[in-house]
Amino acid sequence: MLEGVNVALGVTGSIAAVKTVELAHELRRQGAEVRGVMTGSAQGIIHPWAVEFATDNDVVTEITGSVEHVELCGYDGWADVFLIAPATANTVGKIAGAVDDTPVTTCATTALGADTPVVIAPAMHEPMYDHPGVLEAIDTVAEWGVEFVDPRIEEGKAKIASEEAIVCDVARAAGDRSLEGRHVVITTGATAESIDPVRVITNRSSGKMGRAVARACYARGADVTLVHGVVGPQSASAYASPPPAIPYATVRNVESAAEMLEATRDVCTDADTLVSAAAIGDYTVEGSDEKLRSGRERSLELEPTPKLIDSIRDERPELPIVGFKAEASGDESAMIGQARDTLERAGLAFVVANDASVMGADRTAALLVHEDDAARYEGTKSGLGGEIADSIAAIVGERGS
Repeated sequence: MLEGVNVALGVTGSIAAVKTVELAHELRRQGAEVRGVMTGSAQGIIHPWAVEFATDNDVVTEITGSVEHVELCGYDGWADVFLIAPATANTVGKIAGAVDDTPVTTCATTALGADTPVVIAPAMHEPMYDHPGVLEAIDTVAEWGVEFVDPRIEEGKAKIASEEAIVCDVARAAGDRSLEGRHVVITTGATAESIDPVRVITNRSSGKMGRAVARACYARGADVTLVHGVVGPQSASAYASPPPAIPYATVRNVESAAEMLEATRDVCTDADTLVSAAAIGDYTVEGSDEKLRSGRERSLELEPTPKLIDSIRDERPELPIVGFKAEASGDESAMIGQARDTLERAGLAFVVANDASVMGADRTAALLVHEDDAARYEGTKSGLGGEIADSIAAIVGERGS
């Protein structure tokens, strides 16, 4: 997500500075080059050697005759984006007042003057975050184009945002914004049809692919709505902790195929694109209001569920729709044929055809099938999400022009 991006990481004197090492590692895992800048207060919480270790670069702890702030964040400076994480109330107030008495605030003033993107992840106690002066400072700085990564309000504290949220906003700030002002709707996950209050019919979809597309579209500037179904059967390790929040999209949680269609129909009224990545069940069943007793033979009468893309196509004939087609045969020519049938039937922009064996995995092999050609992709689902987002940007751009 951050391949080739240079991130100057400003660290200030919040206790959340203890998370800096892992944040720096995550930025680098996503492809970024990172250089640290620290205030004196931050150095009282985490040693500069730890930040040097995490970034594999020297750390700026004072501004010297080498004018480090200009070299990092000035005109033609090294940084593509200046990230301050964590940012204290003190630092945000100083930035709003152009007070430059720490390496971080001096870099911030320089970046703002040089039009280098700035991203701020605040962290402080909740009463400080609610102070009128702090809120006014945040509003002032935001009006200058600074991106704020909203903190998590927990236990009376405005805790620093998750690493995923920070990485997504850094990617958005540093990217080309090819989907700026566009509303992208993405369906993902599995659907589940109730047999009775405790039993369902579902499938193995994890929703990873749809979430990867959502992150990629968000990083390109889109407003993203994610219509998220359930997560299919997985090993116990998948449930070791609560599922993380999704900071890059407005989420509509649904369960059944009917609920997914209704929610998608609702949010597509002003959509610029629909990506139908969900593994929607092909059949539903008339469920029982009471739990069915075990030990008896039973037959379930299955009824076909409506095709979501066909229903949306009828209502929005001009809407670019990206379809997904999962096949279990492993036969590439058959996958392309099935994808083209779907593409032509529903008038889709393109179809992503993949092998059903990748459900739940982090890597995938897929074919991006257009009307006249098919491109093969092998790699991470995150990488495929980027390819899909770029294709969407090209299609939406052509229509917009």
